[in-house]
Amino acid sequence: MYDCWLAFILSRMHPEGYSTWLEIDLGAIGNNYRELARISKRPVMAIIKANAYGHGLVKIAQTVSELGAPWLGVARYEEAASVRKNGITTDLLIMGYTSPVHAPTAAKERISLTVFDQETAAEYADRTAAHGLVARVQVKINTGMNRLGINPEDAIEFVRWLTRCPGIEVEGVFTHFARADEPDHPATEEQIRLFNDALEGLKAAGLLPGWVHASNSGAVFNFSQAGFDLVRCGISLYGLHPSPETSLPGSFRPGMAWKTMVTSIMNLKPGSGVGYNHRYVTRSQERIGTIPVGYADGFRRIQGNQVLVEGKLVPVVGTICMDQCMIQLDSVPNVRLGDEVVLIGSQGDLVRSMEDLASFWGTNNYEVACGIADRLPRVYLPG
Repeated sequence: MYDCWLAFILSRMHPEGYSTWLEIDLGAIGNNYRELARISKRPVMAIIKANAYGHGLVKIAQTVSELGAPWLGVARYEEAASVRKNGITTDLLIMGYTSPVHAPTAAKERISLTVFDQETAAEYADRTAAHGLVARVQVKINTGMNRLGINPEDAIEFVRWLTRCPGIEVEGVFTHFARADEPDHPATEEQIRLFNDALEGLKAAGLLPGWVHASNSGAVFNFSQAGFDLVRCGISLYGLHPSPETSLPGSFRPGMAWKTMVTSIMNLKPGSGVGYNHRYVTRSQERIGTIPVGYADGFRRIQGNQVLVEGKLVPVVGTICMDQCMIQLDSVPNVRLGDEVVLIGSQGDLVRSMEDLASFWGTNNYEVACGIADRLPRVYLPG
């Protein structure tokens, strides 16, 4: 009997034997990339930092490169190194700080670095020139994000100084918008004005580099005048809305679903405590299931979560554990061991979106996506 029951459970598991997994729809990613190029009428730098917003750094890099993406954007050297290690040769920009220690290797691997202060840029120049190499750099101008970047009024002298540095090639200049996902706020118009003033000065001085870019996902939909030479798209590439004020058109599709399965079912008597600290106590005889997903996977330890089972929303009860949590199954009496449970995605006629989860957790879809643990297997559905 036990062997038959085990075979029944295994037959209902994911084909690779996963108990909790992410399904990444590469067809959706491809569709979204093409839509961004069509709408912006510009080349698209695919932003793949933070493990491609949880979707898988290398596979997404491969996918968009095969679609013709001219640039990939990451935040850190380690991300760039992983892309190159996997044989992807698409032009690649590290948009954050890079230690000068990595400058020679970045130059060898054709990884472009962001510069925003003279001291670090000088170290890049010294270290690459000492190896007979040239660092490809792009200048970050701070127009109002106030995070990284030189002041617009300093752009001409900074770029002029860079062009005189052995071991440095200035290939681009860019800025980043703070409020482009708020279409009615004047801050972005002011940032565009400041950036344009800096560009005009660079052009007049004969110092304007070959690549100029500013638009993130929000700006693609709200500020078409900021398209310049290319646009940089992250959240929208994955079919996720830039903000509540900036929704994607219906032609975009979410690229991720998060699934698990029922691994235990208990029939508990009234007054039974469930999970750590017994924060949930049964009020009557109840059917309680366990699913193998917890806060170590990125499923937050918040009371009141819900998941989809048999096309219905059912409550998560008790305290979410590191690797597991419990669900109340009385509303779905036909559920059996091995049945699919959906945290993000669709089941039957219902959809539990990334935005739904973000709203309940009091955050945004960026944080939900990027907070999903790397330990979860990504299962890639072909395009």
